[in-house]
Amino acid sequence: MGDDSEWMKLPIDQKCEHKLWKARLNGYEEALKLFQKIDDEKSPEWSKYLGLVKKFVTDSNAVAQLKGLEAALAYVENAHVAGKTTGEVASGVVNKVFNQPKARAKELGVDICLMYIEIEKGEAVQEELLKGLDNKNPKIIVACIETLRKALSEFGSKIISLKPIIKVLPKLFESREKAVRDEAKLLAVEIYRWIRDALRPPLQNINSVQLKELEEEWVKVSSAAPKQTRFLRSQQELKAKFEQQQAAGGDGDGGDDDEEEAVPQVDAYELLEAVEILSKLPKDFYEKIEAKKWQERKEALEAVELLVKNPKLESGDYADLVKVLKKVVGKDTNVMLVALAAKCLAGLASGLRKKFGQYAGHVVPTILEKFKEKKPQVVQALQEAIDAIFLTTTLQNISEDVLAVMDNKNPTIKQQTSLFIARSFRHCTPSTLPKSLLKPFCAALLKHINDSAPEVRDAGFEALGTALKVAGEKAVNPFLADVDKLKLDRIKECAEKVELVYGKKTGAAEKKESKPVAGKTPTLSGSAGDKELKDTAAKPGPQKKAPAVKPGGPPKKGKPAAAAGSGGAGAKGKKGPETKEIAESELSIEVCEEKAAAVLPASCIQQLDSGNWKERLASMEEFQKAVELMERSEMPCQALVRMLAKKPGWKETNFQVMQMKLHIVALIAQKGNFSKTSAQVVLDGLVDKVGDVKCGNNAKEAMTAIAEACQLPWTAEQVVAMAFSQKNPKNQSETLNWLSNAIKEFGFSGLNVKAFISNVKTALAATNPAVRTSAITLLGVMYLYVGPPLRMFFEDEKPALLSQIDAEFEKMQGQTAPAPTRGISRHSGGSGDDGEEEEQEDVGNDVVDLLPRTDIGDKITAELVAKIGDKNWKIRKEGLDEVTSIINDAKFIQPNIGELPAALKSRLNDSNKILVQQTLSILQQLATAMGPNIKQHVKNLGIPVITVLGDSKNNVRAAALATVNAWAEQTGMKEWLEGEDLSEELKKENPFLRQELLGWLADKLPTLRSVPSDLLLCVPHLYSCLEDRNGDVRKKAQDALPFFMMHLGFEKMAKATGKLKPTSKDQVLAMLEKAKANMPAKPAPPAKASSRAGGGAAPAKFQHASALAEDSGSNVAESKPDPKKAKVGGASSKTKGVQGKKVLNKPALKEDDDKSGPIFIIVPNGKEQRMKDEKGLKVLKWNFTTPRDEYIEQLKTQMSSCVAKWLQDEMFHADFQHHNKALAVMIEHLESEKDGVISCLDLILKWLTLRFFDTNTSVLMKTLEYLKLLFNMLSQEEYHLTENEASSFIPYLIIKVGEPKDVIRKDVRAILNRMCLIYPASKMFTFIMEGTKSKNSKQRAECLEELGCLVESYGMNVCQPTPGKALKEMATHIGDRDNTVRNAALNTIVTVYNVHGDQVFKLIGNLSEKDMSMLEERIKRSAKRPSAAPVRQAEEKPQRIQNISANASMLRKGPAEDMSSKLKIMYRTYRIQNRSMGSHSETAHTVPREFQLDLDEIENDNGTVKCEMPALVQHKLDDIFEPVLIPEPKIRAVSPHFDDMHSNTASTINFVISQVASGDINTSIQALSQIDEVFRQEDKAEAMSGHIDQFLIATFMQLRLIYNTHMADEKLDKDEIVKLYSCIIGSMISLFQIESLAREASTGVLKDLMHGLITLMLDSRVEDLEEGEQVIRSVNLLVVKVLEKSDQTNILSALLVLLQDSLLATASSPKFSELVMKCLWRMVRLLPETINSINLDRILLDIHIFMKVFPKEKLKQCKSEFPIRTLKTLLHTLCKLKGPKILDHLTMIENKNESELEAHLCRVMKHSMDQTGSKADKDTEKGASRIEEKASKAKVNDILAEIFKKIGSKENTKEGLAELYEYKKKYSDADIEPFLKNSSQFFQSYVERGLRLIETEREGKGRIASSTGISPQMEGTCVPVSTHTVPSSIGNTNGEEVGPSVYLERLKILRQRCGLDNAKQEDRPPLTSLLSKPAVPAVASSTDMLHSKLSQLRESREQYQHLDLDSNQTHSSGIGTTTASPSSAAANIDDLKKRLERIKSSRK
Repeated sequence: MGDDSEWMKLPIDQKCEHKLWKARLNGYEEALKLFQKIDDEKSPEWSKYLGLVKKFVTDSNAVAQLKGLEAALAYVENAHVAGKTTGEVASGVVNKVFNQPKARAKELGVDICLMYIEIEKGEAVQEELLKGLDNKNPKIIVACIETLRKALSEFGSKIISLKPIIKVLPKLFESREKAVRDEAKLLAVEIYRWIRDALRPPLQNINSVQLKELEEEWVKVSSAAPKQTRFLRSQQELKAKFEQQQAAGGDGDGGDDDEEEAVPQVDAYELLEAVEILSKLPKDFYEKIEAKKWQERKEALEAVELLVKNPKLESGDYADLVKVLKKVVGKDTNVMLVALAAKCLAGLASGLRKKFGQYAGHVVPTILEKFKEKKPQVVQALQEAIDAIFLTTTLQNISEDVLAVMDNKNPTIKQQTSLFIARSFRHCTPSTLPKSLLKPFCAALLKHINDSAPEVRDAGFEALGTALKVAGEKAVNPFLADVDKLKLDRIKECAEKVELVYGKKTGAAEKKESKPVAGKTPTLSGSAGDKELKDTAAKPGPQKKAPAVKPGGPPKKGKPAAAAGSGGAGAKGKKGPETKEIAESELSIEVCEEKAAAVLPASCIQQLDSGNWKERLASMEEFQKAVELMERSEMPCQALVRMLAKKPGWKETNFQVMQMKLHIVALIAQKGNFSKTSAQVVLDGLVDKVGDVKCGNNAKEAMTAIAEACQLPWTAEQVVAMAFSQKNPKNQSETLNWLSNAIKEFGFSGLNVKAFISNVKTALAATNPAVRTSAITLLGVMYLYVGPPLRMFFEDEKPALLSQIDAEFEKMQGQTAPAPTRGISRHSGGSGDDGEEEEQEDVGNDVVDLLPRTDIGDKITAELVAKIGDKNWKIRKEGLDEVTSIINDAKFIQPNIGELPAALKSRLNDSNKILVQQTLSILQQLATAMGPNIKQHVKNLGIPVITVLGDSKNNVRAAALATVNAWAEQTGMKEWLEGEDLSEELKKENPFLRQELLGWLADKLPTLRSVPSDLLLCVPHLYSCLEDRNGDVRKKAQDALPFFMMHLGFEKMAKATGKLKPTSKDQVLAMLEKAKANMPAKPAPPAKASSRAGGGAAPAKFQHASALAEDSGSNVAESKPDPKKAKVGGASSKTKGVQGKKVLNKPALKEDDDKSGPIFIIVPNGKEQRMKDEKGLKVLKWNFTTPRDEYIEQLKTQMSSCVAKWLQDEMFHADFQHHNKALAVMIEHLESEKDGVISCLDLILKWLTLRFFDTNTSVLMKTLEYLKLLFNMLSQEEYHLTENEASSFIPYLIIKVGEPKDVIRKDVRAILNRMCLIYPASKMFTFIMEGTKSKNSKQRAECLEELGCLVESYGMNVCQPTPGKALKEMATHIGDRDNTVRNAALNTIVTVYNVHGDQVFKLIGNLSEKDMSMLEERIKRSAKRPSAAPVRQAEEKPQRIQNISANASMLRKGPAEDMSSKLKIMYRTYRIQNRSMGSHSETAHTVPREFQLDLDEIENDNGTVKCEMPALVQHKLDDIFEPVLIPEPKIRAVSPHFDDMHSNTASTINFVISQVASGDINTSIQALSQIDEVFRQEDKAEAMSGHIDQFLIATFMQLRLIYNTHMADEKLDKDEIVKLYSCIIGSMISLFQIESLAREASTGVLKDLMHGLITLMLDSRVEDLEEGEQVIRSVNLLVVKVLEKSDQTNILSALLVLLQDSLLATASSPKFSELVMKCLWRMVRLLPETINSINLDRILLDIHIFMKVFPKEKLKQCKSEFPIRTLKTLLHTLCKLKGPKILDHLTMIENKNESELEAHLCRVMKHSMDQTGSKADKDTEKGASRIEEKASKAKVNDILAEIFKKIGSKENTKEGLAELYEYKKKYSDADIEPFLKNSSQFFQSYVERGLRLIETEREGKGRIASSTGISPQMEGTCVPVSTHTVPSSIGNTNGEEVGPSVYLERLKILRQRCGLDNAKQEDRPPLTSLLSKPAVPAVASSTDMLHSKLSQLRESREQYQHLDLDSNQTHSSGIGTTTASPSSAAANIDDLKKRLERIKSSRK
């Protein structure tokens, strides 16, 4: 076994190849473990095994092979590169595993195959499995079939393509092996599950027994649509959806859309083999079909009928066959043969489908004409034929023919045509049935429904009903405006009965298709429905606008039922008003006079025709006034204008009167309901005056007003006709000028071009030059709307005139038509945007339709056709010349050109090239002459022109291209791309054809919004062009690639590579990647008017669009899932942008492949060397104001050694898009190449500084994004920037802080913050200080703010060179001329002041008086809300751990910043902290020497440790300082635990609460509902503990905001406000139902809350709201809840203070005080139950203060006696309940002797004593004595004993301490020593400490109240760090051990302090004592932060009016009311310093 150990030592990959099977077995086992362990799918480890995997599966040893298979499966599942091994491994599995006897081996083999499919390699696997079916070994065949079946059942038919499988199925059924046949049967059943009946035709010919068995199996298959159950890697979201459904218990209907995609994918037609039949026609067919005997003709037809029964026919040239069949249908006298020929045509059409489209145009007219036959079987055959033919073409293409037949006299033809139209419409969708088609069809059908023959009428109704159902009422109604009600109902009734084709298949409940989104179109099996598939797929544009149409629903497009209301009239604006206006009848002059007299003053009417012009003028003025004041409804327009027209009427000679008169006409037209009847009265006169020098303008104004009232088209027609019926040239030219202007103002829609054109021609022929000029100007304006076709009308004008017209058109070229500014209102009712768009679209077409077209059909004689086909080229030329002249003479022709297409087609491959060119120019001419109707000739004439593109002669190709372009301009691209014709052309291996055609497609595709799906057929040929031998073809193919991809998408294109050879495939995929990067965006839906003019410019736009698309960096994201790509992903492979049209030969490909490597190459010592070079001045120092070329060149050379070549090309490209790509790649590689990035960091930073000088914002944003990620990564790596890196980068970053764009400034600030983690803040300080010297004021301001943040976060040590110098420098900016800079400077210095105190003034030195006063003012203001003390003054070694929180605190701006941004920043901070928390908590303890301990920290820290909520900003400091505070490890362990519990919830809650106060209603509502959710779930409500005050503050701020701002805001929807109110009230009710939380609300907060609620109840504006009543009722309910559930002491106290305020405030309404008193009465009623839980001392203090402010006399002066009665009732009830003991509760009143209260109580007591007579002696004495000092010594002892008992008991310790404190304060000489002596040392120190705490708490009350962030530290002193009396309380550090019991005791106390009582939650005593507030966790420093922020916000929102009132209420903890007294603060600080000293000494 010697060699055994040999192989044991080998690496795994070598073991796997070892010749010993044991070694291999061991290798496979190791490999399996390894593969399961590697978690990075892109790890380089995988590549080692690329070549080995095949050996894993084909191992010759069966045991080893099993293990190998397991390893291979793991490899395929986890390795990114596994896809490369698909072919070889799959073939290995098929040949070497499927034949193994072991079942396990086969199972693993199948699993491997399925796993390959999962990693997107389905095609390759399927190919191998299909090859396996040809294997001789039946075992292998069976296993392959089984694998295919499994794959299909799991992945579905969308991923496993069925066509190739179905091809081999029949062969499998013939196998000799039963096992194979059985397996095949199972497979057939599985396939049937997916495609249902589409499987029947291909299996028709198998053995009948087998077929029968199959049928039986198929019946059993469940009818539910099958579901994909296993998903590809790229389908993860589908998978998630599927799993959710499974979890939800079944499918639901969520999977429907997938099925829509998956199931219809297979159409039986697709699965069939095409049959070639032309060669099988009988030899003598063409003779027989012409034979005289009908039997012979019948034989010939039967032979054809037999052949066309094949369901799929091979494409070929069927022209001759169709021709003879058409002849039989049209001319044959034997009706049987007609029917037979029709059947043959139907068969051809359904067998060829789209390929039959080119013949459809010839056949349709003949069939329609033949409908005159009466015999049912003939009619039926013809119907079948025409229906089959319809599916091969589009309605558009055959519309001309169909419409032509509609006017036929024969009723049967009419009936059958209408029925055919109805059937055709059913196949349409709103997008394939546009208005342009509906218009002519509806017009023709309307004639039919008025026909005399009932069957024609019925058919017409059916057709119109179908149209209505398909296109929707909005589209059809305009055409039905004149239909009477009965008929309209009939049409609607028909519409309801109609069943649309789509409906049957989608399985939607409606019978309409449910969203025919492109690509998901339901397909019909068999021949039906293929056509719609193409159509819907082809038009995703409009469909996006038109989702689903409800079965009878009115609107068609996206606008909801806009037009529904208007019904018939008005649906399309244009028709509506007309129908209404024509209605006004002419009134007689008498009636008019009557009506006018009713509205005009009498004097006005009398003077109208006065002889004196002045009187007439006065009359006009009165007239005008009257009109101006009239209402629209009561203005008799016609009467008024007739009065104006009365003598002298328009012959008025005085111009002033005339001007007034015209002005009045305009007024009437604007203000009244002006009809066309009225217009006709005045227009003549207006036109007459339009040329008048003085009145012309008024006349034009009046005409414009009339045009607005009566629509421009009508007005213009009238005006122009009138102008040209008179002789005055001035009037004519001015009318034309007016019209030019009007068209611009109103838009062109609806104008009758034809009518104008005749008048314009008259004008052009006028002798007066002004008229000609005006006409030409008008033509220019029309050209804007109509485009080039307009010129056609004037081609026969004189050359001189034509050149003028051309010059005018030239001017207009490239301009777009202005948007209409008038007359729009009339449209909006009906059509909305899309109407507008269609209108524009119609205009262009309309003009072309208006052209008078000649029918040249009869000129195309048989002789002419014969000439064109003659043998002699000269005669052929003559024929062509004739055609040219025919077309020239006719100018515009109808689409009927007889036999000409076939004749011309044969000339396109004429041997004589001159004739080919001539034919091409004829075809070009033909396109212009025929216009859009040329569409129907695309297939039979257009495609042959494309073939000519392959001609070897350059000039012929150019001519062909020009022709194709001329055609495409008329037809659009859809006709060309449909069907297989184009792909057939591309298939020809003609290099010229290929390059021309690809060039043409590359030109046209970018301009299309959508393409037919047939474009996909071109893709395989496009791929072969990519590898063509000819370089030009390859280049063109590469250019076209992005545009193909733009329409088909990357996925489809990549899928299409499946059929290529492996080598080609990789190359093509690489190119696809590249193309993906350059892929332009699809063009947006254009404003169609400009589409003609802008056509040429389009491609340029696209490249721009593509650039934008790439900016987003989306490519990188998309490219990840595809396994074939190298690591870099898509973005990297964009070597050369759109320009990169290199001919792709092999070396280029190599370069491409290299992108998989690292992008940064690590050069050992490279960075050090570069630094040396820079120090030694060998290279330029990176220092400039703008980067010069030499810097860029230098950087390029330095980079060349360490940056991948292709990336460097991107980085230094001239085009900014490439910089974006480079950044995208760098972002992607940041994590994977950390070391590389760090080794090139100096170069990367330098390159980024160059980007700062770019003007392109997208690059800048991307740069900043990268920098953020970069610095995050560097800080995680604990990297420190070198001086060199910093100095060459930071100054340039700081320049950007002054950027005008907000987002950029914000990003730069964030980056500066992050930099402090990798570069010392003190050094940053210097750079930022430099930045303050900039000329850019924004930069100065931001830098100053940043400096403030640095000082705030890091203390004064950061100030460089010395604090003094730095501050002097900053202070200079206080005098800056820019306001923001001044503010920033002031804020910064205030921040320093908050950190450093008064020393600041010393450091600043002398300031000018003005600056000094500004500073002092600002400091004073900020003192009201001092900012939190600095978080740390850390040593400047940038230490990651501490700096995370430094970073946090830096984000806090100066106090002047507004609230909301602070909260955002705080929230961001949490996120940063939480990320860092887990990883850094441990390291903190290891580096205590890094921290200078100083007062601020300790003080800050105590707060943090004490509370259980995390601080907002000083987040993890407790960790840092723990070792100092509590040496006992057990205790230390508690703290992080709290933190973990609460940090996330707390921070989230803080954030949500901050949003409650948001000014944005929606934000607030969302936040409230989230909080409400928490309150409603018992288990979660606890989390809110500690946040209650904070929440209530936020809510009453929101109430105040609504009251002051929202309610006053007119624009706001009041429903929104009600919604917000109900949210606020709802969430508060939820809160006040939870007693434990409700009790946390403090007095001050409750006071403000009650204030807010009562104000709301009294707000009259709320009552006026719809649901105001409801709101007020809920407020009532809420108030009751608040009174019952809150802490009774707090609420009573709050109400008393509130009452006092409301009585003091003069502004306050008496109603307010009354409500407060009602609340107090309610409280009084509750007193008997609650008295024991109330802290009476506090309540009595409040009453005392109240009585001090309102002595009895003053109260008696009040208007109402309520206040005094309320007070008396309260006191009386208290006395009643407490009895004499009440006098013991006056402890908090300082000098009771002066208190009115005590006297009052005594009186009450006395009174009650007298009544009861019991205990009188004791109490009266007490009442009389007033002073308690007289109480006997014994009693004192009793009291103290009682108190100490309380302190000793767990539950009441706080209460006891408070009482003891009060007692000591009252009897300063009382001796408590004896009580302490007997207790333990520990107990004594505890008592002393407790008293000390209460003292600081009472004295520093104001400080807590203002809640500044210092407050927690003040309370924090309770942490048993040290005490004054027992120096060694930390544990006797001088050597003696202290037992654990002491610590345990202390822990209990500690827990108690933090509100974590040792007693169970329920046993906790009511929060009675004063101490209870601070001890509850609500004062966690996090809340305090928020409080301080909120209080600042409050102060800024409305200068808080109660400020002065509250100053004497030291008890109230109302936020932001009272300020700390400096003396107590100073005392505290000294005290803390002493303690600090002690700590230090004890540590030594």
